[in-house]
Amino acid sequence: MLDSPSHPSDAQERHTAEFLRVKGLAERGVTQAQHTLGFMYVNGQGVPRNYELAVAWYRMAASAGLEQAQYNLGVMYQKGQGVEQDFGQAAYWYRRAAEQGYAPAQYNLGWLYAKGQGVPNDVQQALHWFSQAAEQGEPGAQHNLGMMYETGKGVPQDLDAALDWYRRAAEQGYARSQFSLALRADTGQGMPRDTFAALDWLRKAADQGYAPAQFNLGLRYDKGQDLPQDSEQAILWYGRAGEQGHASSQFNLALIYDSGHGVPRNEQLALGWYLRAAEQGHAGAQDNLGMRYEHGQGVERDPAQALHWYRQAADQGLPSAQYHLGQLYDSGNGIAQDVEQAAAWYRKAAEQGHLRAQFDLGLRYEGGVGVPQDSTQALAWYRRAAAQDYAPAQYMVGALLDRMEDSDPREAADWFHKAADQGHSLAQFELGLHYDCGKGVERDYEAAHFWYLCAARQGHARAQYNLGVMYAAGQGAQRDLVEAYAWLHRAGSAGVALAASYLKKIAGRMEPQLLAQAQRLV
Repeated sequence: MLDSPSHPSDAQERHTAEFLRVKGLAERGVTQAQHTLGFMYVNGQGVPRNYELAVAWYRMAASAGLEQAQYNLGVMYQKGQGVEQDFGQAAYWYRRAAEQGYAPAQYNLGWLYAKGQGVPNDVQQALHWFSQAAEQGEPGAQHNLGMMYETGKGVPQDLDAALDWYRRAAEQGYARSQFSLALRADTGQGMPRDTFAALDWLRKAADQGYAPAQFNLGLRYDKGQDLPQDSEQAILWYGRAGEQGHASSQFNLALIYDSGHGVPRNEQLALGWYLRAAEQGHAGAQDNLGMRYEHGQGVERDPAQALHWYRQAADQGLPSAQYHLGQLYDSGNGIAQDVEQAAAWYRKAAEQGHLRAQFDLGLRYEGGVGVPQDSTQALAWYRRAAAQDYAPAQYMVGALLDRMEDSDPREAADWFHKAADQGHSLAQFELGLHYDCGKGVERDYEAAHFWYLCAARQGHARAQYNLGVMYAAGQGAQRDLVEAYAWLHRAGSAGVALAASYLKKIAGRMEPQLLAQAQRLV
């Protein structure tokens, strides 16, 4: 059976007939028809798309003085469609249309002056042409004029004038201006703070597909800021922006799926969004992707890929990626170990305030690993981490000061106290010792007993031994041979050699019934 011949639809026939009609008029020199024919070639309307023929017909109409054709020919030169990209030619044709009062051409000519493309960079010329277009109601020009008044670029700074131009563009539905008004209503910048108005403008811009507004709306649903927390709505708006290539939205989507915050956790979806954001250069996504490849989370473990993504983010200056890169070089886990490289990356992160990098850099200076041994540098980096209330660093400051001849023992005790208050067992033991010996503090056996007890309960063996001795002697607490026996037994089991002999001595002083009671406790 033969296939029936296909017939063009009515719409196709109408387009074809319209094309032929317009082409006939254009060939007879009708300027408007020449412009329309160029437009049809640009859009493939009733004829296959052909930018070169579009340029040819636009040029005929533009040379005859038709401002719309002059504008469109300028667009073709600006985009490099059908001709080699040439901003100078774009500016020439925009100017011819702009001088006839054609607002879109005035706007585009203003942009070329603002960017210095094809014409000298000239803020005053940009302001002139934006103003011309804005007064005719061109929303893009109104928005740009608003930005110039807001920043004081080319005009005296005037927030009222900026808001007026933003509002005029926003009321025409211009999404960027709607977003700008949303941000200013939210912060109260130049206007009374109005959360309702901010959300209204934000939603209008988001509904038009403006990715920054969609991201901002998603963020509010994600964090429950001025809106009820709703992870599904957050995913909806992040997703719309993410599909447009908005990297921060892609990253935040990955975080939601990674954590399962308000939705079922989906590691593969998280990985996909991390990858899309990372490929666009989002440093946080690159860092997270590096961690996944390093630890084999949702992907095959691949240290080389981890190194690649960490470096991408680290080269952008992300401190956490610099730290992770340092750790990778430090461990040599799947790559060649390089302690000097590790120290160099720790330093980059530490100089940006990364707490763990500061602490680890202190350790390396103290031990001379990857850097020259330098106690002064070690102390300096420990102090920077300690100032961020990091208990291990506070302990190390105290310990290093304790060993330095010219240091103040009171300062060491103060740092031990800071760390001990956070539950750091080594600091609790050292603080107990300081109170026990009266080093840097007034001797106080009760305080020594308290801090030994805190450390002992966390399994610190020497604290357990000292606590046992204090209970046996009734020092800092009421004498209690049962408690003494129990703590000494724990210290001996943990490897404190002196505990066994002291335990034997205590046992010899105990009544059989009391000794049995103590033995039951251990």
